[in-house]
Amino acid sequence: MEWGKHARSADRLGIQRSDYMLHQSSNNKEYELKQVELNTIASSFAGLASTVARLHSFMTLRLDNELSEFLEENERAVMGNVGAIEAPSNEESRGVPQSPAMTCLPAAISVAYNRYRERIMAQDFTTQPIVLFVVQPNETNTVDQRLLEFALWDNHKIPVVRMSLAEIHDKVSLDEQTGRLTFDNGNSSSNSGIKQEVAVVYFRAGYAPTDYPSGYNTNDGSGIEWLARERLERGSASKCPSLGYHLAGTKKVQQELARAGVVERFFPEESGDDTAAQIRTAFAGLYSLGADANDQDMTAVKEVLFNGGEGRYVLKPQREGGGYNYYGKDLSDKLKENCTISEEENGEDGEKTVTLSPTLSEFILMERLFPPQQRAILLRNGQVEGTGMTISELGCFGTIVASGEEGNVVHNKYAGFLLRTKFSGVDEGGVASGFATLSSPYLC
Repeated sequence: MEWGKHARSADRLGIQRSDYMLHQSSNNKEYELKQVELNTIASSFAGLASTVARLHSFMTLRLDNELSEFLEENERAVMGNVGAIEAPSNEESRGVPQSPAMTCLPAAISVAYNRYRERIMAQDFTTQPIVLFVVQPNETNTVDQRLLEFALWDNHKIPVVRMSLAEIHDKVSLDEQTGRLTFDNGNSSSNSGIKQEVAVVYFRAGYAPTDYPSGYNTNDGSGIEWLARERLERGSASKCPSLGYHLAGTKKVQQELARAGVVERFFPEESGDDTAAQIRTAFAGLYSLGADANDQDMTAVKEVLFNGGEGRYVLKPQREGGGYNYYGKDLSDKLKENCTISEEENGEDGEKTVTLSPTLSEFILMERLFPPQQRAILLRNGQVEGTGMTISELGCFGTIVASGEEGNVVHNKYAGFLLRTKFSGVDEGGVASGFATLSSPYLC
């Protein structure tokens, strides 16, 4: 039997979050939205952010008089003095918007779920199929995940089962002939459980090396997490994300999309269509450190090495979550440790020759963004962490379902937002990693 047959026929489900910061370029007085990254696996906090938005909407309406001076100060920080405090023509457009995430995300999963039932199961199922949440064994972000689970049941009556990769290795089987994945919830000693078919696999784990603690050797019975992942990927259930969508979220793909002419391949110029140009306005500077590095990439590297430019860039690995980037002197030191710089000057312009180590190919160099600083009060674990100047990052959720081998898009929707805020002196981001707190946008 062809090894990847069932995987290729499976629908692809994407729950993605594109993150942005406001940035003021040197030649522009106004702030612009610039993309920080695209998250295609375990794009989290849709549930909690929706709840926080409702809280902040209540607070800004209930405490309108008390907060007016505070909000006006922050409007000036973003908008400047010209027209920033003028009341809009429609006062109802002001305030904290509501996020539709807990409606839109379950809706996308239900599309993939129902298509599986029509495509694979038809009328031959005896028990209701499930959505399998792949989670970490000691998950700390359970509440956010549970909100999505509850919304799936409340809105669509779709049941969820949560398991780690190690548990999946023991309890989920693959029918090699049909590609069906089956969960046995029985007691291993009695084998008296009910078998349920898996229609959708939703990964909230599997993106970090620590999610595979048994290692990579599958020949001696170890590497059970990798074996479980392989089993899921080979099945005909829809995966969120598919392997392709997972890889599309890497920083390297983001950097490649920013190359001249690449976006235009997907949005060719037609009569008056400037879609590609509009998309490019959201790109920050992105530079390769691999074998494909060109002159523009090396110019950015030399700016860090020789011209004190370490404060204008961020060094990013192909990793998910906060805590892995290099900033400032750490960035400069990392490049110096992995570059060979010629002792002799090269050419008439006097530039030195820089050769990049292959180690750097797992990183990209990105223009650092400098959003406006706003005053905020940050809370963590129910306690006031402090008051001071902060910066924020906006995440926009989107959902997509594409058919198997044909790749036809059958569902493609905007799906809500989140805002993360941190003190302005903190380099890293991420709520789960402890650098930022959940907040909400306020429309002026």
